[in-house]
Amino acid sequence: MLKRLYSIAFLPYFLVLGCTNDPEVVVVETPTIVLTDIPVADRLPAFQINTNGASIVDEPKIDAQLVIVEAGVETHQGMIGIEIRGSSSQQFPKKSYGFETRDDANEDVDASLLGYPEEEDWILYAPYSDKSLVRNYLIYELSNDIGRYASRTKLVDVFINEFYKGTYVFMEKLKRDANRIDINKLNDDENTGEDLTGGYIIKLDKADGPIENLYTDINSFPSEVAPPNSTGGQQIHFLYDDPDQDDITPEQKAYISSYVTNFEAALASDTFTDSAIGYSAYIDTESFIDFFLLNELSNNVDSYRLSTWITKDKNEKLKMGPIWDFNLAFGNANYCGGDATDVWAYRFNERCPNDPFQIPFWWHRLLEDPAFVADLQNRWTTLRSSVFSDSQLQEKIDGYITQLETSGSAQANFSTWPVIGTYVWPNNFVGSSYESEITYLREWIIDRMQWLDTEIGNL
Repeated sequence: MLKRLYSIAFLPYFLVLGCTNDPEVVVVETPTIVLTDIPVADRLPAFQINTNGASIVDEPKIDAQLVIVEAGVETHQGMIGIEIRGSSSQQFPKKSYGFETRDDANEDVDASLLGYPEEEDWILYAPYSDKSLVRNYLIYELSNDIGRYASRTKLVDVFINEFYKGTYVFMEKLKRDANRIDINKLNDDENTGEDLTGGYIIKLDKADGPIENLYTDINSFPSEVAPPNSTGGQQIHFLYDDPDQDDITPEQKAYISSYVTNFEAALASDTFTDSAIGYSAYIDTESFIDFFLLNELSNNVDSYRLSTWITKDKNEKLKMGPIWDFNLAFGNANYCGGDATDVWAYRFNERCPNDPFQIPFWWHRLLEDPAFVADLQNRWTTLRSSVFSDSQLQEKIDGYITQLETSGSAQANFSTWPVIGTYVWPNNFVGSSYESEITYLREWIIDRMQWLDTEIGNL
């Protein structure tokens, strides 16, 4: 028997669960939730996607229509191409989606959605194992607060073909753009002199393709320094992202791979602290420090080794970031110390030396330089008195939870996806209520910050 979950005033249909031709939707016996009782100003933006009955797949993108409603007002209507996205997250029934905005001729077109700078590529991220719903939202906002671009994000509700799909995080896709990763566009005819120096985006991540994690000289280049503490003969690989493997020229490959190799050689050398010939001649140390602090603050179990972006602009040094993919952070992973508040994330290799994806030697070596440590300590002290203070961190969480509860979206999401009280890989904590999940997140952050205060001071 089909059960109506709730009705929404600004949608011309009723939401139902249990449709047999939609295996992602789960029949759940829940009290009726009537969001029409909630003032339109309190509702999350609604993304209404119509695929005309077609299934969304993991490539290629399919044609669809998108309507966005904010506070009861339609603020966008247009064509999109949409596909399932993600790697390990695709195991979950609640899917994440990538989409591009299109014009009436079905050609890619830049658009401003929810007031963000115009672009064509966007993401609807589906928190599932992250039962707080806000881990990515929190860390990206913190990064932007300290002056390091991260994807702009907003909490939204998603509907596909008149079925509610839950609460999502609407995000910008990371790409080179004046309003995103603001670096020079490197053309295929720029192969000499100053032109050759940037911009580049490279990544430490799993390799894409028909054979997952197959690194070749077409899509990547290897580090010449073995990762510390690893026991399986693992090697670090840097993937070409922009220009990507299809567009990068041989000269550009040679330049960026040589630059990184020379940086690593300088960092590994006996003169690594020398300002003229040591590592600081190759990297923007301030970006490395901020990247380190964001990843350590959250103890991101994937940090430094997966979803790790590195940029090099024209005539500039290597920079770390933007940060990406923190759904397993803040104590949400039950392996390799991901649950702990009292371990260093950069020492992952010591805890999991057999993991295929290891962390480069960079961070151990940088922390052997007293000047780098002093700058890191000063930066931590400054941020702890402002953006990273306990009060400001908790106030951010307060704001997120107010949005989710006032809008009714948290209740609707977990009525649709009944994961509260259930282990979802790789949860460390399984709370009996949404409130307990938030309490765990809050207390984990407080404990983590106290540990970092002591340990950073003692570096």
